[in-house]
Amino acid sequence: MSDINCIKHLRNKKGLSITKIKETLGINWRTAKKYTDEDQLPESNIKQSKGMMHTEKWGEIVSDWVFEDSKLKKKLRRTKKQIFSDLQALGFQGSYRTVCYFISNWENSHNEELDKGHDGLEHPPSEAQVDFGVMEVVKD
Repeated sequence: MSDINCIKHLRNKKGLSITKIKETLGINWRTAKKYTDEDQLPESNIKQSKGMMHTEKWGEIVSDWVFEDSKLKKKLRRTKKQIFSDLQALGFQGSYRTVCYFISNWENSHNEELDKGHDGLEHPPSEAQVDFGVMEVVKD
């Protein structure tokens, strides 16, 4: 879509010819003509996820667990292996790799929402930085 918007911008705002747009972007002349003069936009294909993690309740359970764990400190979160064993206790028939693929896809799609928990450090010359941490302690 960004390429199409670029083609339309070059034609409508900059007033470039179709041949000049073709040379600038390195595309076929017919493609440039199609998107400059017509109001035709391609339909975006959204791939529907399928499989037991998406069609049954398992994906919803795992995504809830991963979201809840994302609010915890890294040391307190469940591992993929722990999630898999918890799912098996609930009657999950899938494989460990299925769970791993689902979790990695979920984390990639929800990456913006998760707080990374760190900021970039600046190191000016001749200055020192000290970090004071916080620790959880269970007494008795």
